[in-house]
Amino acid sequence: MDQGWLVRARRDRYLASTAPVDLIRAVRVGGRLTCLALLRLLQVFVFTRDGLHVQMSANASRMRSPLDRATPLVGRDTREVVLHWVPLLRSLGADDPCVHVVDALAHAVRCQSARHAVATLDSALHRGLVGEAEIAEIFASLPSKYRIVRALLDHRAESGTETLMRLMVRAAGATYDLQVVIDGVGRVDILVDGWLVIECDSEEFHSSWRQQLKDRRRDLALAQRGYATWRVTAAQILYQPQEVAAGLRGLLGAHRGRWAGGDGTNSG
Repeated sequence: MDQGWLVRARRDRYLASTAPVDLIRAVRVGGRLTCLALLRLLQVFVFTRDGLHVQMSANASRMRSPLDRATPLVGRDTREVVLHWVPLLRSLGADDPCVHVVDALAHAVRCQSARHAVATLDSALHRGLVGEAEIAEIFASLPSKYRIVRALLDHRAESGTETLMRLMVRAAGATYDLQVVIDGVGRVDILVDGWLVIECDSEEFHSSWRQQLKDRRRDLALAQRGYATWRVTAAQILYQPQEVAAGLRGLLGAHRGRWAGGDGTNSG
């Protein structure tokens, strides 16, 4: 510890100085890292980036501030720390600083809206962190009101925003398929009603001019094959879902109206 290799999180608890900050803070509080905070470290999609989620044992006491092991957990710290008291599904060693991913996901279902929980579980499935057996275990531990979440899961989604967009398409009553390969174009995120391609673009992968040129070439190739392309940014899907849903309804409604009324013009 003298050479900075270890950090004293609390009495008789030491972690490597290279350990993630949230892991150290959870142990300092007196528990283990879990839920959204742990899933963020595992690069699983979660909607909110805030809050330290800590699993506590039933007999836990002497909880401390995540910032100072000498300060009790009171005041502002209690608003920034989410304590989980539900018994664990997977047993752990006494010194394990975090829960098993199965428990973290079970906690995350309780801590988020249904659609965000679906996106989190889709992400964990797609990344291979859990399989169908673990999903069954998670939902067996949850109240029956959460069953709707399981019915909506689809591991094919490659990002949380794709899941959220898929749920909007489903709510609009349209048919869809994910990660469809179109000859001469490649794979697209979501194909709706056989004609509308929705691409969920993140700043990370679509901000460069080079990538934008590539995207436009794909859009042109899709148009040549009779597809319409709608690009929606991740930020719009996450923070403007009502506007995105309205845009989707507008596109679908216009297309359905055109087919129902011929060319859509009024000759009378």
